[in-house]
Amino acid sequence: MKDKRILYVSSEVIPYLPETEIASMSFEAPQMVNSKGGQIRIFMPRYGNINERRHQLHEVIRLSGMNLVINDFDMPLIIKVASIPKERIQVYFIDNEEYFKRKATFTDEEGNLFEDNDERAIFFAKGVVETVKKLNWAPDIIHVHGWLAALLPIYLRNYYASEPLFAQSKIVTSVYNQGFDGTLNKEMINKIAFDGVDAGSIEELKDPTYENLMKVSIKHSDAAIIGSAQLHENLSGILNTTKIPVLPFKKKEEFPQAYEEFYTTRVLEE
Repeated sequence: MKDKRILYVSSEVIPYLPETEIASMSFEAPQMVNSKGGQIRIFMPRYGNINERRHQLHEVIRLSGMNLVINDFDMPLIIKVASIPKERIQVYFIDNEEYFKRKATFTDEEGNLFEDNDERAIFFAKGVVETVKKLNWAPDIIHVHGWLAALLPIYLRNYYASEPLFAQSKIVTSVYNQGFDGTLNKEMINKIAFDGVDAGSIEELKDPTYENLMKVSIKHSDAAIIGSAQLHENLSGILNTTKIPVLPFKKKEEFPQAYEEFYTTRVLEE
């Protein structure tokens, strides 16, 4: 992995949010690559329940100040950064007062999904790409974790298809048994199509369930990794029939070697 550039884009990362399969792997995989001499960047949303003082987040003025158009509205992009203690790993946070100020991640106090989770996902995907463009940092691999990050492959393959910085980048989507019940906003497909994304390529998002969101993410990726020991049968079926390389689930003690081999022999060599 020496000198390989890997961009990790995740809906959650420890130590900034409680430990889950996604939050843990979104820290441990970058840590592994970092220890092997690779170059990494980690991006996640700056939810309002992240303690900025404790984790020493600070705004990066040179990267902030851009407006992103979401469903025909201009939304200011704020970029913050922090370092994971003892790891010398920087984490970039995508922020916007309208989308991420509330003191929760995905649901309200009653457990209901936020009505604008679809727009938050669009904003996150665009915000990551625009920030990486400003950093002028061309990743060899872009590894996506969590459903709020699942629109990134769609935008890279469509909206940013002609962006030279990502011309050689390979996209990997990790699939977890950690989604949501019900659906996101039914207007989600129209909001993405507003950005010029072919509606036919995201047809499944007419019914924006967790399974359909991951299906579209996989469809726009170069490889996939099974991140949970058990997956919903619909997702298992998709991964069993896809033509892209798929790494089966690996236990914590097995994953470092397995991920490194998968990155180098299946993802980068395809």
